[in-house]
Amino acid sequence: MDFAIMLGALMAAGLAGKFAPSWRIPSRSLVAAIIGGLLLGYGARLAYGCNIGVYLSGIASRSLHGWLWLVAAFAGSILGTRLRPLFGLSVERSG
Repeated sequence: MDFAIMLGALMAAGLAGKFAPSWRIPSRSLVAAIIGGLLLGYGARLAYGCNIGVYLSGIASRSLHGWLWLVAAFAGSILGTRLRPLFGLSVERSG
């Protein structure tokens, strides 16, 4: 399943003319990727398999864990976006 998603994204990028791999990765971007991967792995371990389906069923059943997941995900997204410039990554602004 994961390989199909990655291959589909690769094909879509190729068809859109956006596939341009670069072998020169800035060190700050590499550090950001390593830290992000470690945090994702740690978060997955803490969650014990809690995924988006569990989140949605928690919201639908009016369970507190679903709403806490929503707040934590939103706060993590804001924090991650604000940390991007520290690693030399751009932040897209809308509006």
